[in-house]
Amino acid sequence: MASSGGNVLRYAALLTGVGYGFYHQASIAAQTKMAHIDREFENQASLISKAKAEWAKKTMPKDVKEGAVISDPNDPKFDLEAYLTMSEAK
Repeated sequence: MASSGGNVLRYAALLTGVGYGFYHQASIAAQTKMAHIDREFENQASLISKAKAEWAKKTMPKDVKEGAVISDPNDPKFDLEAYLTMSEAK
């Protein structure tokens, strides 16, 4: 017959194992949940950046879309660098 001290150790080990199991399962679930939240955030961020790029293309002035460079230096949209690059290419 087992001594009462042995039974106490067995049940203490059993309860410690069950407690550790609950703790470990909870930490795994929390890591999985955080990974899912991170993936959702990255997905939303990529969708937002794509939408911003499409909006910029949609609202871009027609002359910039066609690749025309403004050559009038008095125009507020005049871009010296673009003008010089176009002149150098010709």
